Amino acid sequence: MTIQQIRYAITIADAGSINKAAQLLFVSQPSLTTAMQDLERELNISIFNRGGRGVTLTGDGEDFIRHARGVLQQYDALADNYSTASKLKKHFSVSTQHYTFAVKCFAEMVKQFHTDEYDLAIRECRTRDVIGDVISSRSEIGILYLSDFNRKAITKILNENDLQFIKLVDCEACVYLWKEHPLARQKSIRFDQLREYPCLSFEQGADSSYYFSEELMSTEEYARAIKINDRATVLNLMVALNGYTLCSGLICEELNGSEYVAIPLEGDPEIMGGTMEIGYITKKNMILSKRGERYIGEIHKYLVQEHRI
Repeated sequence: MTIQQIRYAITIADAGSINKAAQLLFVSQPSLTTAMQDLERELNISIFNRGGRGVTLTGDGEDFIRHARGVLQQYDALADNYSTASKLKKHFSVSTQHYTFAVKCFAEMVKQFHTDEYDLAIRECRTRDVIGDVISSRSEIGILYLSDFNRKAITKILNENDLQFIKLVDCEACVYLWKEHPLARQKSIRFDQLREYPCLSFEQGADSSYYFSEELMSTEEYARAIKINDRATVLNLMVALNGYTLCSGLICEELNGSEYVAIPLEGDPEIMGGTMEIGYITKKNMILSKRGERYIGEIHKYLVQEHRI
């Protein structure tokens, strides 16, 4: 088994088609087919179900690709850190809950490249998907938060999948709303003051536990509640409906604009779920790539600039 075969298999799995994967890899379709047949013969398993509409993973194939992503990720990190071939194409992916600082720091990391040869991705997604992307090695790093409320449930999942959580910063709960909201000029806001306004929260899927919520106080009964999938819609509904969301207060004005404010939320810390401990997850004993190191470095730099650490 070679790294090239592993890279081929992952590309086919992601593309869902040998023909499309061959185009992405700049190899001929017969050569790619032969390489996969040789790999399957060596491993004595079938990785792909082949059909007229493309390929899908077999049960053995799903298990193989999951492990293969980790192997390839570590190989690329080693090559990235120790290879003198500066023209190698650079790969890096991060998955995150909906944090503008995570996007801002990703952009700052990208600006440091001195080559046009890179393949990068940042995914703002549901909490379950943030964790799943790191488990499957789709992403090297995942950004999320822990609190007294969700810590036990999330940590159990991380431990079961050999992942680790590394804290970046502690944040107190804030109310995030439009600067023309009736409560926008308050120095702090009580929860009872919010009852007549719609609470905006990121949708986590019908089968997701409230432990995956991106907002504190996910078990509260809200008279008016709206689920949303993206940050732009949250901002729009803050203006259109005087909606609000509960957040860390760690807001990047450069990306979100200056039309919104974060105001401390008053209340019993135990009822609110405690402090939001924002951090990142990776596989245990994993070597971060240079891109990963630079990305985390940019986050630390941003937090220092914001006087958070």
